[in-house]
Amino acid sequence: MPDGLTPPARSSVPPAAADAPDTVGPTTAAARAMSRRQFAALGGVAAVGALGPDLMRAPAGQGTRRAGHPRSPAIDVGGAADELPPFRYALEAQTGRVYAAGSAKEATVRQLPVSEGIAGVSMRLQPGAIRELHWHALAAEWAIVLTGHCQTTTFDPDGRSEINNFGPGDVWYFPRGYAHSIQGLGPGECHFVLVFDNGHFSEYGTFSITDWISLTPPPVLAQNFGVPAGTVGTPRKGELYIGPGRVPPLDAVARPDGSAHDAPLTHKFRLLAQAPREFPGGSVRIVSSLEFPISTTITGAYETIAPRGLRTMHWHPNADEWDYFVSGHARLSVFGSSGRMRTEEVSAGDVCYVPRGYGHHIENVGTEPCHFVAAFNSGIYQETGLATWLENVPPALVADNLGIPEEVVARFTRTAGPFAPA
Repeated sequence: MPDGLTPPARSSVPPAAADAPDTVGPTTAAARAMSRRQFAALGGVAAVGALGPDLMRAPAGQGTRRAGHPRSPAIDVGGAADELPPFRYALEAQTGRVYAAGSAKEATVRQLPVSEGIAGVSMRLQPGAIRELHWHALAAEWAIVLTGHCQTTTFDPDGRSEINNFGPGDVWYFPRGYAHSIQGLGPGECHFVLVFDNGHFSEYGTFSITDWISLTPPPVLAQNFGVPAGTVGTPRKGELYIGPGRVPPLDAVARPDGSAHDAPLTHKFRLLAQAPREFPGGSVRIVSSLEFPISTTITGAYETIAPRGLRTMHWHPNADEWDYFVSGHARLSVFGSSGRMRTEEVSAGDVCYVPRGYGHHIENVGTEPCHFVAAFNSGIYQETGLATWLENVPPALVADNLGIPEEVVARFTRTAGPFAPA
């Protein structure tokens, strides 16, 4: 497994270690050939899935605009020609919550008002550090480890448990309400990105056991846990959130019978251990509920755009998109109908949000590969590529729509992919 995916502070990808793929770097031009059917999951409508929440009104903000698009006063999905709001937030430039054992920075609708459907967190844990035992009432949790190693515990409402160890490129998913914890394994810091399927969810407002127990009278605690009165001691006051702890053993067990888990569906998926789908101009790995059955509300992807390459023009019919840029420099443009287009420069440590159904594309404007994590608030992945759509429309109709010669339409790239080379 690689020592880590490219962190925001660096522009290069660390070398891979023994049991992981070495495919985190740039995509080669000699991409694998794919059939039209294989490409359907990326260039066309792949399947039917749950719909993400509608986009709410949000204030307009800073950002560049393409020439020729008139300015007008916030976003409205009803069709009014209002200016698109900001969709970029410099997450890693924020301070967030800092503790001796780790840190957390979040992006919710409070920081990025357009992100109604998805919230995210960048978290770091030192060896032994505990993201304490807790649960979420409002959102499921999806995560990908970027650097380092950590261990999670999970306990579901049916009384089943699982303990997993994670390294770079590994993904987890905890359904809403499932009890869990995260702990750094070392050596060194573990950095991971958390995604939640509700833009209003704050990771700072989880239900934590230290918070609950510190507010409960000791006699009640003794009775609840079946121990003699006066033996509970003095539990810590207030919420721990992130605190120091002992580095757990790799073979830690949670069940009384000594087994690691009895959960029918695992909460772990090794995303970067999967072979990427490669195209001229880039590559992608996707994990949906088809590959990771427990992940019913979130699909994740790890995408790479080659230098000067393009993540081609497309939209997602069934989900909002939340992106965390791991490395590189890019230009992301979002099309919002009614003459509205917003373009923003993005770099490592930035997050971006694209509402469901909004057209968008990403240009790698740097000389290094651009790596980013994409998350969608649906367990089924859908994408409609503009070039692929027009390939399946009579050329005369396309020519008449665009007002260009039909012979030009005939030269459009056949079976276009999700990436285009420089």
